[in-house]
Amino acid sequence: MHFYLHAQDRAGVGAELVARSEEHWSYMDRFADRLVLRGPTLSDDGEEHTGSVHVVDLSGRADAERFGHEEPFWRAGLYADIVISRTVVLRSGATGTSTALVTGRWSPARHRTDGLTVPDGSRVDFLATLVDDESARTTGIVAAVSAPPDEAVSVVQPLADRLAGRPVTLTAHRWQRGGRS
Repeated sequence: MHFYLHAQDRAGVGAELVARSEEHWSYMDRFADRLVLRGPTLSDDGEEHTGSVHVVDLSGRADAERFGHEEPFWRAGLYADIVISRTVVLRSGATGTSTALVTGRWSPARHRTDGLTVPDGSRVDFLATLVDDESARTTGIVAAVSAPPDEAVSVVQPLADRLAGRPVTLTAHRWQRGGRS
């Protein structure tokens, strides 16, 4: 089962994040074979870390909660909040060139991906629906896109609207692939 975790940094924690980065990476190394997507969200100018995103394959919600709350940045109080959602990964391509993370949440809708396709050559490198714990209803979307944040929403909007069954509001964050080189 895949889970999406998006942690928002507390304001002013940049230096402490850097100081604790080895502890964070060592923790993530324990899950390297189960991490489908990982990386930081960044400020608009790309200079500051604003949060951390992980999509990880775990056995259930309890393991996902443990993964998020045992993460060293969380334990040190560097995150203001963490969102944990079950996901269904629809596309997991090469995300080395992605520069934006697009997210959206909506009230639960029937989970329908029938007929949904991401065309080859699309700038969508990674796509997942956020779902309820039974995977019966969608509750949102997350996508890594090879486009600047101001363009990335228009790339993902048709997919999100189709998944939700109605027009939805999306947010784009500057993002980069994370992990050890």
